[in-house]
Amino acid sequence: MKAEALFWQQCTQAVTDDGSIDAQRLMDFVIATYRVHESDYDEIERSAETLLRENHVLRGNISALSQAFDGQKKLFEIILNNLPLGLSVFDAEQRLTLSNIRFRQLFDLTDEDVTAGATIADLTAKMRGTESASAKLRRRTGRHSSATARSSRLRRREWLMDDGRIIQSMVTILSDGSNISIHADITEDRRAAERITYLAHHDPLTGLPNRIHFREQVDATLTERRPDQQIALVHLNLDRFKSINNTMGVSVGDKILQQVTERIRASAGSENTLARLGSDEFAILQAGKQQPWNVTALVERIRRELSEPFLHGEKRVELSVSMGIAIAPDDGKETDILLKNAGVALSHAKADGRKQERFFASEMEAQMQLRHALEADLRAAVGNEEFELHYQPLYDLSQRRICGFEALIRWNHPVRGRVPPMDFIPLAEEVGLIVDIGRWVLRRACNDAAQWPQDIKVAVNVSAIQFSSSDLTRDVGEALAASALSPSRLELEITESVLMENLSEVLPILHALKERGIRISMDDFGTGYSSLSYLSSFPFDKIKIKIDKSFVNDIVDNREAHAIMHAIILLGDALGMRVTVEGVETAAQLALLEYEECDEIQGYHISPPRPAHDVPYLLSLSPKNGGMMRLPEAKH
Repeated sequence: MKAEALFWQQCTQAVTDDGSIDAQRLMDFVIATYRVHESDYDEIERSAETLLRENHVLRGNISALSQAFDGQKKLFEIILNNLPLGLSVFDAEQRLTLSNIRFRQLFDLTDEDVTAGATIADLTAKMRGTESASAKLRRRTGRHSSATARSSRLRRREWLMDDGRIIQSMVTILSDGSNISIHADITEDRRAAERITYLAHHDPLTGLPNRIHFREQVDATLTERRPDQQIALVHLNLDRFKSINNTMGVSVGDKILQQVTERIRASAGSENTLARLGSDEFAILQAGKQQPWNVTALVERIRRELSEPFLHGEKRVELSVSMGIAIAPDDGKETDILLKNAGVALSHAKADGRKQERFFASEMEAQMQLRHALEADLRAAVGNEEFELHYQPLYDLSQRRICGFEALIRWNHPVRGRVPPMDFIPLAEEVGLIVDIGRWVLRRACNDAAQWPQDIKVAVNVSAIQFSSSDLTRDVGEALAASALSPSRLELEITESVLMENLSEVLPILHALKERGIRISMDDFGTGYSSLSYLSSFPFDKIKIKIDKSFVNDIVDNREAHAIMHAIILLGDALGMRVTVEGVETAAQLALLEYEECDEIQGYHISPPRPAHDVPYLLSLSPKNGGMMRLPEAKH
């Protein structure tokens, strides 16, 4: 009941009989009514207070949530706009709903371009670039990264920008037709991948195809070869190129290799395929030519070009090349066989003295098999110590006695028997085994000489490879220390070729050895074209003259030969160097050399090389008056 109606009801009830209102009675009615509803008012007040409190709390929560939402929104914007990748979201109508700053940067779009509601077509029209044709083709043909249902909702797009950048987009299509795209600049990654692919197939120094790529090219050429077509493969190797790296440095060697490449490239022409197979190895594939005439002309051009000196500053570097040639189909119809046979021919060219070219022949294969077997046996011989040293006397003509011995290696093969040094020493040098063999010879010769009288020296031959591929000074020092042999009793013999190949590297080593008291001898003096210049480069203790048999015979009866011998002996005397003549086989030769006051002789007239256990016997023999008598033959 409304308050007005209730009040009028109470007033009516308070009217007296005479029609007046009894004020006391009305007051009682009002108070009674109030008391009836007093509890309700209290409840209402309490509820109102509760509502006010809850409303205050709710307002506080709403304010906190609003602040948190604002913070999350700011965080989201910070993350979105600092992503290294571009992000764009399009609705089902292909209208832009969200994008970040990186998206705009990648596609050169302005803030106005990327307003909400912009269509993909609008944005594409404003991009400074075009979609990759290959990416379009993949989308049209439905070829994606995977065939799974999930990947069918993934699209890859690539954009080639006008400034050369490559932008890749990964588009995820949602079930309602909207899509989310991630965009990345893959320019550097793509270039790095292309560079890796290039390096995997090309030589970084010369830019030529490498061995892998060359094989692929040979494979393709042989596959496409017509039945009547011949294909030539030339395997080239620079002779003794390692000495350039050793004496002039690898950086100089690299520059010379680049010059070599340009000369070979010019000789081969664009119609032939040129590749670099290794450090100083090249290969040329010549197809569609009449063989062997055209490949012969090719190798002649190459040899002519490479025969001209290479210049590095003021230095002139001379090179030579060995070449092996195989022609398909006669020498092989498969890449492996053709390459192998060209390599076999190259090995024969080098074995024949280098500076050669050889065509493959079937008998070469059998010879290479024998060579490989000999190499395997030689490697085993080093480990099994199948070698021994024989010693040939050095005879002092003025004192008429043996003054030393030259150590000469012998190989006693368990099956082949005695293998001549001329058969295995060149091979040992070629494959690098001469370092281990030479180290063994030094140790054994010093140990043997330590058992001889103090005035008897030992001469050891040293290969050029030992100067370039080992620490010769250390090897000699260790051999002398282990045997307690005086350095003055050791004589190292080197040939002129050692100086020709490594002069700047060899001379410091020779000086270091000489400073320790070791004697240095030039072997085979006079066989080179510039021996006199090398005599002035280093103060040798001795020069050894290896006389051709016909020349030795002639020194007795031929005036010119006698004059040459006389001049060399005088030269040695003038330079303060002892002169040893090798190959003396007759008493007449001995008498003539004694008359010419030659210092030492060596040869079969004195004694052939003998095993180490014969040395004491040789030293015990006394020469008779009137000259040295030939010593008895060795008993084996």
